[in-house]
Amino acid sequence: MQQEFSWAVRIYYEDTDAGGIVFYANYLKFFERARTEWLRAATISQQQMTAEHEVIFVVKATAVEYHAPARLDDELKITVVVERLGRASVQFVQEAWCGDRLLVTGKIKVGCIGVTSLRPSAIPADVLQLINA
Repeated sequence: MQQEFSWAVRIYYEDTDAGGIVFYANYLKFFERARTEWLRAATISQQQMTAEHEVIFVVKATAVEYHAPARLDDELKITVVVERLGRASVQFVQEAWCGDRLLVTGKIKVGCIGVTSLRPSAIPADVLQLINA
């Protein structure tokens, strides 16, 4: 559907567990940050979206598969690809790479909800247009 977006992240001591490898839950943080940078690159401001349309994006579902570990000081490439764009949701495929080694694969479903109602809401037309650009 869309071009791949990538964002680099360096592994710091705080990202690792007692075994010296990246703690598994931190990949969800890396994926979240990469999606935020993807939005910024598409000139979508989450704060503006909330102020103008009273909606926010929330994570609805995740499915993550771990293939290989990352370690302290590794530089990872986190990728973002829109797999499916719905009326009120976006399905992403995300990956974490260290060089040519695939470390983690994730499917993340993000929903658009009303700030007050906390119920599904259509993604604003101007945001959809920017996502599709």
